[in-house]
Amino acid sequence: MPELPEIETIRRDVDKEFVGKKIKRVEVTGARSVRRHPDASEFVARLEGRKVVGTVRRGKYLLMRLDNREVLVAHMGMSGQLLTATPKEPRPKHTHVVISFVAAGELRFVDPRTFGELFVAVPHALEEELAELAHLGFDPLEDQMAWTQFGQLLTARKTKLKPLIMDQHFIAGIGNMYADEILFAAGLRPDRSSETLTAQEIRRLYRSMVETLTEAVKHRGSSLADEQYRDLFGDIGAFQRLHNVYDREGEACPRCRSVISRVKYGGRSSFFCAHCQV
Repeated sequence: MPELPEIETIRRDVDKEFVGKKIKRVEVTGARSVRRHPDASEFVARLEGRKVVGTVRRGKYLLMRLDNREVLVAHMGMSGQLLTATPKEPRPKHTHVVISFVAAGELRFVDPRTFGELFVAVPHALEEELAELAHLGFDPLEDQMAWTQFGQLLTARKTKLKPLIMDQHFIAGIGNMYADEILFAAGLRPDRSSETLTAQEIRRLYRSMVETLTEAVKHRGSSLADEQYRDLFGDIGAFQRLHNVYDREGEACPRCRSVISRVKYGGRSSFFCAHCQV
């Protein structure tokens, strides 16, 4: 599933390509992708003729603000892609929604596994429509805070570090992959309990989180072996080339040359160096 850096990359691209552009036509060929609406025609009617005036990311959700104060919400799920194209370009298989703009080409929603979705909502009712948005934690790129404040939040939870930084109620947007990379950069084990961290370790963890996510956005996100994550232009990300531990079981740790381990917590694989992560 795309995480914060991938959605932020797409948000910035959508902002450049479609803000200020008017929606001419909307086609829906996959009703499941607009399943929050009573039928596809209602989704279409709320978009046609509207103009995109801005973009916002909330955790792993992309919100496109419209000129009537409604928002078009996009969630990629496991395999969703937002792609820009000209009308003449062939549509990929599993293209479920196509939004055509006046003099700006098309925005296509492609989703083989159909866990993702698009829907239109009124901002003041958005958190009722999408309950998880009402309880999102702080955004590590947008909500800057002192590391001491972060430490107070962290140590109060008294739980294992990896599930904690993946908890969307605590920090918005971090998933399995970036949690492993952040913890490696900080030199901390995924099963370390949050209340045991020293002040130096807390400061290091906060810095590693911000720096890892910033670098991932700079390199336009991570695309794994299946290459399902694509940016708006259909290109894969580049940050996977800089992964230190994720999906590198049995390889040499880039820091100490020990062997990278893999363990499972809660059904998810965690990759780390048992020698230099403490």
